[in-house]
Amino acid sequence: MTEAPLLEVRGLNAWYGESHVLHGVDLDIREGETVTLLGRNGAGKTTTLRAIMGILRRREGVIRLRGQDLLNLPLHRVAQSGLGYVPEERGIFASLNVAENLMLPPAVADNGMSVDEIYRLFPNLYERRTSQGTKLSGGEQQMLAIARILRTGARVLLLDEPTEGLAPVIVQRIGDVLVELKERGMTILLVEQNFRFARKVADRFYLMEDGRMVNSFPGHQLDANMDQLHEVLGV
Repeated sequence: MTEAPLLEVRGLNAWYGESHVLHGVDLDIREGETVTLLGRNGAGKTTTLRAIMGILRRREGVIRLRGQDLLNLPLHRVAQSGLGYVPEERGIFASLNVAENLMLPPAVADNGMSVDEIYRLFPNLYERRTSQGTKLSGGEQQMLAIARILRTGARVLLLDEPTEGLAPVIVQRIGDVLVELKERGMTILLVEQNFRFARKVADRFYLMEDGRMVNSFPGHQLDANMDQLHEVLGV
């Protein structure tokens, strides 16, 4: 008997104004999996995350978390269900310091990481805990954006391009953190153009093109699908 998916998306369509941008997207994520969405810029990856989270409101289809229909829930109720979203722009409050940013989002469950656990996971944030958001590097902002969600108790993380524009040493650190989160039982949906980074953490891949899923395969089949990846991603 196949294990039921923790997060299930079926026939997801979405629009920006009159533009139809997602066309019948299907995806499944099982508890404890890390799944990566691959695709060129404009393929619909970020839109998929925004539609699942409910930030993009004009959509239709099925979105279920643990069997609960999320499609018609307001955004705050979606967050309370245990979905945590880390957008590409990170959303750090410039006038607040690291410690204040960290404590800003409300808890959605009582099993979130403690501040001490977060500082152990991200030693850079401990060192910079009194620094304002404007003084943080891009990598430190990314770490803080992830850390804020971990403190809330969300168990399903939607991460949008977490390594974009970051130095290799920071990319390595974020990869190590994702591996540790997986070991802790977190479920992660990762949007990432760098499939060489993603292959180190992903159990499965979905490939998007023009707002549609065009392929899906387990991580160990990445090399076997390289020709299509080069064609679709242009790399």
